[in-house]
Amino acid sequence: MKNAVGVVGAIIIIGICIMPIIKLAILTVCYKLLGAVTEVIADKKITNLLDQMGDVFKIFLGILCAISVMLIIGTALVLKMSNSAMMYR
Repeated sequence: MKNAVGVVGAIIIIGICIMPIIKLAILTVCYKLLGAVTEVIADKKITNLLDQMGDVFKIFLGILCAISVMLIIGTALVLKMSNSAMMYR
């Protein structure tokens, strides 16, 4: 029973974490694409600003992915500790 709850919990955590990851990935692509499009018509400063905003969103995306992986590993460790405590009884 505990293993089934652990697997379902991991799937729910992945489902919760995947939506912000997708949103940040889309924002990163949008800002990079907008920077490439405005390079032709806009000033160099505006193009650099849009490219740097895309880079910031890329850093946010990396941070969010790392934290999501740590959350999944932490949940798995807690479930493993509770399963091993039940095994000693």
